[in-house]
Amino acid sequence: MKSNDSFNTVIVGAGFAGMFMLYRLRMLGVSARVYETGSDVGGTWYWNRYPGARCDVESMQYSFSFSEELEQEWEWSEKYSAQPEILSYANHVADRFDLRRDIQFDTRVTSITFDESHNYWTIKTDRGDQVSAQFCVMAVGCLSAANLPDFEGLDEFEGSIYHTGEWPHDEVDFSGLQVGVIGTGSSAIQAIPVIAEQASSLTVFQRTPNYSVPAHNQDLDPDYVKSVKSSYPDLRAKARARPTGFYFEYDTSPALKATAESREQQYEAFWARGGLPFLGAYGDLLFNKEANDTIAEFARKKIRDIVKDSETADLLCPDNVFGCKRLCVDIDYFAVYNQPHVRLIDVSDKPIERFTKKGIIANDIEYEFDSVVCATGFAAMTGSFDKIQITGRDGLTLKEKWRAGPRTYLGLASNGFPNLFMITGPGSPSVLASMIQAIEQHVDWIADCIGHMKDVGASTIEAKVRDENDWVDHVNEVSQVSLRSTCSSWYVGANIPGRPKVFMPYIGGFPIYVDKCNSIMMGGYEGFIMAGSEKPTTPPQVRCTERWHVELDMEVISPAAIAANRVPIV
Repeated sequence: MKSNDSFNTVIVGAGFAGMFMLYRLRMLGVSARVYETGSDVGGTWYWNRYPGARCDVESMQYSFSFSEELEQEWEWSEKYSAQPEILSYANHVADRFDLRRDIQFDTRVTSITFDESHNYWTIKTDRGDQVSAQFCVMAVGCLSAANLPDFEGLDEFEGSIYHTGEWPHDEVDFSGLQVGVIGTGSSAIQAIPVIAEQASSLTVFQRTPNYSVPAHNQDLDPDYVKSVKSSYPDLRAKARARPTGFYFEYDTSPALKATAESREQQYEAFWARGGLPFLGAYGDLLFNKEANDTIAEFARKKIRDIVKDSETADLLCPDNVFGCKRLCVDIDYFAVYNQPHVRLIDVSDKPIERFTKKGIIANDIEYEFDSVVCATGFAAMTGSFDKIQITGRDGLTLKEKWRAGPRTYLGLASNGFPNLFMITGPGSPSVLASMIQAIEQHVDWIADCIGHMKDVGASTIEAKVRDENDWVDHVNEVSQVSLRSTCSSWYVGANIPGRPKVFMPYIGGFPIYVDKCNSIMMGGYEGFIMAGSEKPTTPPQVRCTERWHVELDMEVISPAAIAANRVPIV
């Protein structure tokens, strides 16, 4: 298929971000085309089909909030939804709003080039399409570029190799097989217990252990669902006022002000609740190292209580800051190592040497496998941008501009790339917030911006260099306040050799960020240059972002914390 059409906006990606962006643009009455590499909608949940894949935000909040009818009609079955159910939800959204007619599937965007003489973008695909658009919106996801390390001998292995981020759509059966898993991050922690149920032997290669909290997943109680649906607007408002963008109850008091006995009781209570809210046991756990040591030691004791073999338990105990890496949520992960056919191999001091025809050599020992699962994560935040040749003004490519680390204004735009928007881009809360809420906020802001430009006849909008530099400095400065910046993680690109070590998401908290975005818009898009406007003084008409004007929850975020751009947790 070849196309030479022209659109108001081209959207790259048909996950939750791309779908909602398309929906909002239709409301504006402008033409839009979505290009999607996959064969259907779903984004992350289309590709990540590995065994045990599940969301770590509770289902009743991991959903769109823009449609009351959608909220009321969709029925979640579990506290933490599994991948098949989330993908079904994505398909339901696409069907309900008839989105697929403007999405071209099985199409990879290869280049996006700005034409300075005409102020539009030229978009090319691997299927021969060449289209033009005034705006281009990157809805490529934060965790969508799978990272497969360049292991020596990878092509020699005669068995099957899988990556958790690019899982086959046909069922994979490990029954009776010798299986190796590389990695112990979030995907591995979810997949390993499920694979262990099938495999005759399971060998896990661990470079760095991770903290994980039990999900305590369960079927949703109908009365609870009814209660949530009867007051969804209140729940959404409370969620938007929280640093994470989703709501749960937590304690803002300092851990060190409590006695050792009361701290233990508090941690036990929050452990019993499970999930990401465990980090909400106290308000200073990510700001005070001594406080963090108390929760880290509690978590390590839990691991040692669960894992019977002391040597294995010690290997599974992290020695870094609790929560400096993405906190994992599991279902019986640590207990799996009590099974006789499961073993853990430490490769922290001596990395995997190579693949062979029969398996993997590590620590000078050859381990034979029928299948190997690479749970080796993603080139987070910027990896999907790197796959596309994005060229802005004066021939500058985005990859070259970001060579020393991503530079954006609000995670929404980047100087030198007019009319190019990013949904949950680096420099925004993105992965430090509930992703769907972060997506909705960005899409609503972008939609109102495009609508305003349509109202005033503007041709381009572009971030100013000074304001972009100030924002990048602010993102870096705020990251130093939190203990999250103290360890090597994919937040700073540490899992990709050669990447600059820069803390990429905005850690100042979702409501503070949203308030900043709102003030910039209502201030006439401060920090942006809007060119070609026929009505330059016309105030912006708020179409979509009105629902994001919420009061900050002062019980959770104190005025002092706001002034210092600090938040209590996560």
